[in-house]
Amino acid sequence: MHPIFNQNNRKLISLIALILQTTSIVLVLRYSRTRKAEPYISSTAIVASEFLKGLICIILVWFETDCSLNRLIKKLHDEIYGKPHETLKLTIPSGLYAIQNNLLFIALSYLNAATYQVTYQLKILTTALCCVFMLGKKIEKHQWISLCMLAIGVAFVTWPSSDEGNKRLSTQTPKSWLQQFIGLGAVLMATLTSGFAGVYFEKILKTGPTSVWVRNIQLAIFGTIFGLVIVYIFDYKAVMEKGFFQGYSTVVWIVIFLQAIGGLIIAAVIKYADNIIKGFATSLSIILSSAVSYFILNDFIPSLFFFIGAMLVITATFLYGWERKVKLIPLNDQKR
Repeated sequence: MHPIFNQNNRKLISLIALILQTTSIVLVLRYSRTRKAEPYISSTAIVASEFLKGLICIILVWFETDCSLNRLIKKLHDEIYGKPHETLKLTIPSGLYAIQNNLLFIALSYLNAATYQVTYQLKILTTALCCVFMLGKKIEKHQWISLCMLAIGVAFVTWPSSDEGNKRLSTQTPKSWLQQFIGLGAVLMATLTSGFAGVYFEKILKTGPTSVWVRNIQLAIFGTIFGLVIVYIFDYKAVMEKGFFQGYSTVVWIVIFLQAIGGLIIAAVIKYADNIIKGFATSLSIILSSAVSYFILNDFIPSLFFFIGAMLVITATFLYGWERKVKLIPLNDQKR
């Protein structure tokens, strides 16, 4: 095996990829929703990202089948069409992910990237609770402490900023309390759907031999269908007037690409890295998002409450992923 593909390098590559994806998707999406240009329809962008994710996964399965088109077709037929009951299990998480992605677009239309990044970490709490009730997983004492820290940290972050901190934004149009409420409400609802859908999907992955890439193809199929339903319900008139791809630019296509590869990078991290790596990536992503929001986007003024809350969230993320190592005492020593 080439040295670049050893275990340590895989962890490093996974870490860098996760940091870049989680940071860039939030910042670029935020920029795409606030820039002065013809607006695009977010629901159509979600459909495009689901379709692109499916194509990428098909290519990955093609590589798994030794780049044989016949084997690829047979595998997809056997795993998707040949197992309708297994395939239909993915309707629930794919529907929830479709709702979640639309909520995140709404949230980043009203919240700055830093506040969004920290608040969205509440998905750790919802995921933990779903693991307890759905998988019967036991939560350790230090993890309960970290979840309490997480909730307190998010409460600090979402606390209204002082007037002094907002002076720099006096030249910008202030968001109304209603808009802030909509943004926070959207991201909080997204944490609920993220927790349930993630645990449900994990349960499906662990109950069968089907590869994660085939499962993602199944998710993409239903995700595209649910996405089109959402487009029809909420944006049918706008699509009929100016087209499905109205307002699309290079920035929008970058958002679509980053959205499509997000789940695939998480799958790679789960395979090659560990919870400490994920916690480190989350922490760096929060710091980078805050820095870019402050220095480049100019839509964020960190308050004392934000600093305290962000530190609590970052600490809670590491603490939740920390695994205690139990020291085994040799049998001979026990008898002494």
